[in-house]
Amino acid sequence: MTITGIIAEFNPFHNGHKYLLEQAEGLKIVAMSGNFVQRGEPAIVDKWTRAQMALENGADLVVELPFFVSVQAADFFGQGAVAILARLGIDTLAFGTEEVLDYQQIANLYTERGQEMELFMENLPTSLSYLQKTQAMWKEFAGLDFSGDTPNHVLALAYAKAVAGRNISLHPIQRLGAGYHSVDKDVDFASATALRQHQNDQDFLERFMPSVALFENASKVNWEDYYPLLRYQIWSNPDLTSIYQVNQEMAVRIKDAIKTAQSVEELVEIVATKRYTKARVRRLLTYILVQARECALPEAIHILGFTEKGRQHLKSLKEQVHLVSRIGKEPWDAMTQKADQIYQLGQLSIAEQNFGRVPIRIETN
Repeated sequence: MTITGIIAEFNPFHNGHKYLLEQAEGLKIVAMSGNFVQRGEPAIVDKWTRAQMALENGADLVVELPFFVSVQAADFFGQGAVAILARLGIDTLAFGTEEVLDYQQIANLYTERGQEMELFMENLPTSLSYLQKTQAMWKEFAGLDFSGDTPNHVLALAYAKAVAGRNISLHPIQRLGAGYHSVDKDVDFASATALRQHQNDQDFLERFMPSVALFENASKVNWEDYYPLLRYQIWSNPDLTSIYQVNQEMAVRIKDAIKTAQSVEELVEIVATKRYTKARVRRLLTYILVQARECALPEAIHILGFTEKGRQHLKSLKEQVHLVSRIGKEPWDAMTQKADQIYQLGQLSIAEQNFGRVPIRIETN
């Protein structure tokens, strides 16, 4: 049987995600971001709610991406997620993309010329952002021209790099509906951005979101819920460069901007430059919020939920892979668990995210 891996945030889970799961083959394993997501923001609803939505709509097994995989630029996000899925035995990686290309050929190119391609990037001017360097590299070596407005395609290229040299085939699936950041309501498939923006429009949610009751009953957060805490963390830290990935230039800009910024978005607008994109600034602010310091990734894989089919697969892996199904006195990943505690501060109604929680079991799929 084919074992298909899917890397996701499901922020929140919608009909486009359900379509992606329907198009994937065999046993479907999702490696899903925890309570903070790749763009550097808190997930609108917690990881358990999103995992359950996925399991009710086609996923067989959902595992959690550690904080230091979840909140990263595309290449590091892709590498970390693929490494976890490879340990879980996938032979195919399915993903949605704005441009369906021969990603397998791109992965083969990177297998052959990866070192040369990375050296090319290292020699580009430091004034360029990481995304701009990546764009230049793909144009030079693969003749690919793309903008930063196709984030799924950018991630797809990161996945092609991550599977290079591994025995994993790539299964691109055409992304349907509005653009990634579109907030348009008159569409066949609404974007996650639109659903977050129109979260109080019940008719809209019911049209575009399966398992809508789970979403409606969950506590919802956004960046602004954490702004007072973020301001405190910035003001009270005498050396922001002690935080993961914060350099002197960014420390000075953030300390200066916090004096006048009235919201997270305003802070991001002031701090961002051509070299430091808004997504990168949001990630840095997330690191400051949770006081992130560099540490090793966990060896164990944390299970959020499974169907009977998923449970049988886990059973077959037990001897080979260190799996965690319940977090007790011994931490699974101290950094992720610390981030989860801070996530809970966004709303008093958010339930405990780790201790005593057991995987969600869905009997039928």
